[in-house]
Order: sequence, then C-alpha cells, then structure tokens
Amino acid sequence: MNTLIILNDPPYGTERSYNGLRLAKALSKTDAKVTLFLLADAVICAKRGQKVPQGFYNIELMLKSITRKGEVLLCGACMDARGFTDEDTVQDARHSTMAELADRTLAADKVLVF
Repeated sequence: MNTLIILNDPPYGTERSYNGLRLAKALSKTDAKVTLFLLADAVICAKRGQKVPQGFYNIELMLKSITRKGEVLLCGACMDARGFTDEDTVQDARHSTMAELADRTLAADKVLVF
C-alpha cells in the first residue's frame, strides 16, 4: 500500500501535525510505503535541532523515525516563503515541488491530509 500523508500545520501549537506523524509512524511499522509531504507551516516540522521541554513530544525525532523506512518531502515554495533552507532541515528530508506532490498524489493508493 502506497500512502501519502500531507501535513499543513506547524509542529507545535496545534496537534494536527503531531497526529499525522503518529499515523505515519504507525504505518511505517507495516508493509505500507509512506511518503510524508510538508506544506505551508508544516515545513518547520523538519527543522534540525529542535529543543522542547522535557516530557513534551519532539517532532524532529518523530520525523527521523519515519525517514528510516519512508520519505519526507518539503514544499520548496513554502520553504522559500519562510526563509527555510536545505541546511535547516533534518537529515534525509528533502526539498520538493508541487509537481512532485501531484505525481505522488496520482501514484498513491491513499492520500491523507492533516
């Protein structure tokens, strides 16, 4: 099963991205092929070097666990609008395009949007 999960919300302040990542992690433990596409403020989920209060979930660590078996793609235009560069991102997450998102959407068996 090829699953595309699209996140739109920032990493903290709402739990929408957190819940999308929880689902992506759960799917990564199965035979599903998971692609996570970060749009809008969700690109900041891939920020390298996040420091959160003890006991609080860490989005960076969650993303790293997904990249072991799946893909994490970031909207390049969204990154540019936020001054976010490839050097700012966690390892194995990569800059992408709307054209690639369109291709991944057509190729996916399931598309989930958070």
